[in-house]
Amino acid sequence: MTPVDAVFESYKKLLARSARMLTLARNEEWVQLADEEAAYREEIEALKGLEKPETQASNGMQRKADLLERLLLQDAETRRCVEKHRAELGELMDDSRRRRDLSRAYQTADNGGISSKQGPQ
Repeated sequence: MTPVDAVFESYKKLLARSARMLTLARNEEWVQLADEEAAYREEIEALKGLEKPETQASNGMQRKADLLERLLLQDAETRRCVEKHRAELGELMDDSRRRRDLSRAYQTADNGGISSKQGPQ
């Protein structure tokens, strides 16, 4: 396999992994998505080692641009799914904080209220 072929194979692997990541994000499989993302990063690092000036010949630039465009589109949609999930988690955390604070406030009021309700005896 030539260095140029190795680069394109690496981009194809990234594209396939990106598609899996998008599917996982759409299915809200967050743990598996995190695992897949770690492997994706490793493949990007490997690709960096393959990219050399001789692999960037103009005859393959359009093909590479097409692969990159597809990667970016999948990445953008994956990010939208993750950002939506992050917002949902933020709302749940805020709701939990409000409930906790409200519960504490009632506990404090109940504890203070008991002694004040008893009044003078």
